[in-house]
Amino acid sequence: MTTMTSSSPCPCSSGKAYQDCCQRWHSGQPAPTPEALMRSRYAAFVLRNPDYLMATWHPDTRPTELGLENSPEWASLQVLDASEQGARGRVHFRALYRAGVGWGYLEEISEFVREGDRWFYVAGETSEGALKPGRNEPCPCGSGRKYKACCLKR
Repeated sequence: MTTMTSSSPCPCSSGKAYQDCCQRWHSGQPAPTPEALMRSRYAAFVLRNPDYLMATWHPDTRPTELGLENSPEWASLQVLDASEQGARGRVHFRALYRAGVGWGYLEEISEFVREGDRWFYVAGETSEGALKPGRNEPCPCGSGRKYKACCLKR
């Protein structure tokens, strides 16, 4: 598992410090919404924390094991839509990652269910593809710089 300091920016791209965002969910507090759970699960993938991912995966759909050794180098997260109705929730997101010298994306519509005071990830419909940012677009790495002045030079 990768560790980070509490004051580091949260990997979930919320703009908050880790201590004010996903750290509390990773420490055992229940995430209050499907979006908060999805963001914390993304952060757990970035931090390579399979124990958290397994604990927040619904027992009916949870795999018996989860290896993160071959996970991509995740760069950023975009939440495109989030909703909840009663004990059911849905989050549509796009996660960007480095793919060799280029970039890729994973897009998913995730389904969540609440049991008691805890939300659980159930399943998702995913699609993946190559990302081809334009030279003058923001860099996918999240630096805030233009792609041509940042990762295009690598």
